[in-house]
Amino acid sequence: MTTATDSPVRTDDTPYALSHLGALEAESVHIFREVAGEFERPVILFSGGKDSILMLHLALKAFAPAAVPFSLLHVDTGHNFPEVLAYRDRVVAEHNLRLHVAHVQDFIDRGVLRERPDGTRNPLQTVPLLDAIERNRFDAVFGGGRRDEEKARAKERVFSLRDEFGAWDPRRQRPELWSLYNGRHAVGEHVRVFPLSNWTELDVWQYIEREGIELPEIYYAHERDVFSRGGMWLTAGEWGGPKDSEPVERRLVRYRTVGDMSCTGAVDSDATTIEAVIAEIAASRLTERGATRADDKLSEAAMEDRKREGYF
Repeated sequence: MTTATDSPVRTDDTPYALSHLGALEAESVHIFREVAGEFERPVILFSGGKDSILMLHLALKAFAPAAVPFSLLHVDTGHNFPEVLAYRDRVVAEHNLRLHVAHVQDFIDRGVLRERPDGTRNPLQTVPLLDAIERNRFDAVFGGGRRDEEKARAKERVFSLRDEFGAWDPRRQRPELWSLYNGRHAVGEHVRVFPLSNWTELDVWQYIEREGIELPEIYYAHERDVFSRGGMWLTAGEWGGPKDSEPVERRLVRYRTVGDMSCTGAVDSDATTIEAVIAEIAASRLTERGATRADDKLSEAAMEDRKREGYF
């Protein structure tokens, strides 16, 4: 049994300091609490991907032992990985959370959106997302974007104002000195909030290891039927792949990021454990989106163009 006398006694004047991961955690927890105090109807974007899983874990920590005071929102393209959707639903049930799902297919059926020739639906998420935000009157929307992922995301502040049309103007960025966040917004506007802004992919995985956070199995190496397109290994599916000229192969792969099956590529990997994944990431010279997301390669400014229209 541990007693007070068992605790180590400090014999020097060295100030107490958080570890690197501890400092990142503290910053993110502070952001969640700040939003809870400033906004009326926040929501967390939750897809079942690792960054949204980390956000939910941090939100649970921020308000424990009370319940998370936010609901969750997922924009379902209809081309999601089944393993990820199963994980999403299991976590929602486990923590008794409220999940809003905006289906891209509903907007296609109503003629609001049209399928793209390449089969990808990632660019089609903007309209369902903005519709869900307006319909549910969400005034703050948490996203898992990190500055190390992509150059447009590197421009974002932690609190990022969106106008009444959901559009982002990088010239209207507000200063955030001394971790002071400005959540002011007019009627019809909302704020996107990025509590993981200062995390890197390696930070995320090291924290997942430290906290023992469960992830969908596709983040670890597994055998999968894939085909090559645009220098990436894509999963075959009803979304339109593969073509006759694209043979399917059985390969040992894993996913660094998870999105629409039509534009999210796997990487060759034998990393079946979290330790092996961390070692693999530490040696990589490509960001996760740069290596595995076809939707970011449509143009030099593909992500920024979509963010200006209302995408995350």
